[in-house]
This record gives sequence, C-alpha cells and structure tokens, in this order.
Amino acid sequence: MYDVNKRKRAAAVIWIIALVLFMPAGAGQAMAAEEEQAKSARQFAIVIDDFGNGMNGTEEMLQLPVKFTVAIMPFMPTTKKDAEEAHRLGHDVIVHMPMEPNKGQKNWLGPGAITADLSDAEIKKRVEDAIDNVPYAVGMNNHMGSKITADERIMRIVLSVCKERGLFFLDSRTTFKTVVPKVTEELGVPALANNVFLDDVYTEQHVSKQMTIAKKHLESHATCIVIGHVGPPGKKTAAVLKASIPGMQSDGLVQFVKLSDLVPSLSGDPFILPNP
Repeated sequence: MYDVNKRKRAAAVIWIIALVLFMPAGAGQAMAAEEEQAKSARQFAIVIDDFGNGMNGTEEMLQLPVKFTVAIMPFMPTTKKDAEEAHRLGHDVIVHMPMEPNKGQKNWLGPGAITADLSDAEIKKRVEDAIDNVPYAVGMNNHMGSKITADERIMRIVLSVCKERGLFFLDSRTTFKTVVPKVTEELGVPALANNVFLDDVYTEQHVSKQMTIAKKHLESHATCIVIGHVGPPGKKTAAVLKASIPGMQSDGLVQFVKLSDLVPSLSGDPFILPNP
C-alpha cells in the first residue's frame, strides 16, 4: 500500500511539472489576472419589490439578463406563481413583508400586514404565515414600514421569526430611525441594507440618475444594493436596467449578484459587511 501511494504521489508531481512546462506563454499570468479581477469586482445587487400582484413590468424584470432578488408580497393573486418562476430562473426570492408606515392608509398595505396595534402573538403569527405563503423565500424585506422598522418591540418579534426560519433581513431603509441594525446585531440575524431607491419618481430619466448614483457608490464601496419596483414604474425601471447592465459588465469590474451572495452566513464569508 505504501509503494502504491508513493507511486501515485510521484505521478501527480510529474503531471504538475508537465502542466507548468507546457502551459502556453503568459497563460499563468492571465489566469492570475483573471482571479485578481474577480476578487476586486464590485458586487451590485438588484432587488425588485412588489411582485405577487401581476403588476406592470413583471415579465420585463424576469427577463433581465442577470440574477437578482425578487421581493414578493404574501397572500396576493400571483404570489406563488411569481415565486416559482423566479426560483426556476435562478433568482433569489424574499418575502416583501407589508408594514405600517408613518403616513398613509392601512388599506394600502395589502393582506397580512404588520401594524403597531397588533399583539406580540399576532405579529409572530402574521410573519410566520407570510413566510409560509411565499415559496422558496430565503430572506425578507419591508414593504413601506417606516413606523414599524423604528419600533423595537415589533422588529424584535419579526426578526426573531426570521432567525428561527433561517432568513436574512434586508432593511429597505424607509426611515432613518430604523432599529434593524441594532436588533439584528443583538439577535444574530444576517442583515443587509438598501443603498439606493431607483424609482421613487416614475420616469426613466430619474431611474437613470439613480443608477448613476449607485455606480458612484461602487467607486468607494465593495457592494451596492438597489431597490426598484414592478407596478407604475416597472417597465421604465426594467428598460433602464436592461440598457445599463451590458456597459456595467463590459470591463469585468462589476459583478451582478443576488442578496444571498452578500450574506456572510450564506456566502461563507466570515466577515461582517461594512455599513452602507
């Protein structure tokens, strides 16, 4: 047995030497350069909210030539259909959890929303039901929610359920008073934060301007997370993204990723992501 293993090791050494000797000139340097470029590539994560209701731009978004993250509202007419199609195409699926805002009517939120008047038990049940209603969900973000994401009692319950279910949480950052960073750190829930809203104004000109801001963000940050929407701006946002992607990919310095690629516990990266 010892002689056999010794011969195998000798054969392996000879194979490696031959590989190095007969490798085309410059191939080793090219491989090293490609690896270095991949390591230095900035990571750009697109999140598209409001799937689940057959909204404008749904098909156009799903046809984008890169992997992205599909945020789907629970208990809606196309919730399951959109989740299954997004998963089939290799995109991330997350729960777009309706949460009460500081301003606006509760009936804008849709079914199963988290509101400030709910008991602890009802909040927990609604979050669990929402996760169960969105197939293939690996994370969650807030739909509206400027009132709720600033409420430590409620977010502690929401995030505890995320932890129990193995979901990360994306803070859409609809309020600067958000308690999500504090509570996720305390509970040990993987968390990410939105950097740029693409379509808070429903024009292609505005979406293009926001994409320029996102690209500028990448000049000084390793990652950028942007949020767009299906619905009123859906087709416009999809058109700008479709036009922007090839140019961003051309020099190899921007890598389009899903949110799960950015979450330390899912990507294998032991380091905490920097603050946006």
